[in-house]
Amino acid sequence: MTIPNMITIMRFVLVPGVVLAMLQARWDWAFAGFLIAGISDGVDGFIARHFNQFSQLGAYLDPMADKLLLVSVFVVLGFIGELPLWLVVTMVSRDALIVCAVVLSTVMTHPVEMKPLFVSKANTAIQIGLAAVVLGELALAIDLDPLRPMLILLSGVLTVASAAAYLVAWLRHMSGYGEGSKPGT
Repeated sequence: MTIPNMITIMRFVLVPGVVLAMLQARWDWAFAGFLIAGISDGVDGFIARHFNQFSQLGAYLDPMADKLLLVSVFVVLGFIGELPLWLVVTMVSRDALIVCAVVLSTVMTHPVEMKPLFVSKANTAIQIGLAAVVLGELALAIDLDPLRPMLILLSGVLTVASAAAYLVAWLRHMSGYGEGSKPGT
């Protein structure tokens, strides 16, 4: 058990606290928890890189903790009307599509190695920014118009683009393209 893994597990523990704070309209606590999770994500990555504390477990846990927090925050913000439902449904559907593709390829004994694409990294960064802006607006009672609508639109576009890019990559993988062989061989 490495220090980065312990920090990542702490992020898993933060998720129910952030969600509960949001459901109780304790925006100060929700925003603080979200910020702590974000900072801890950077800290565990820094420690892993600079002190050679990478682990196979951490490679799986870190993105899972990030995704659990982000999806949970988006779902609650959509549920309470702070984010449009179309965006929440698009985000959750994209993530479900990716999970289903990975499971299906594994079941078909043709497992796919998940590599984050640039569009996916950009999408995640915009989603984190959007969640932080909305939670910050609610916690600090400020209005950051037109930032929120711009981030919503950009998040929607990048979510769809990311889903399409992963789908194309998965279809190529499953058909044999891009693996040094021709399809059907």
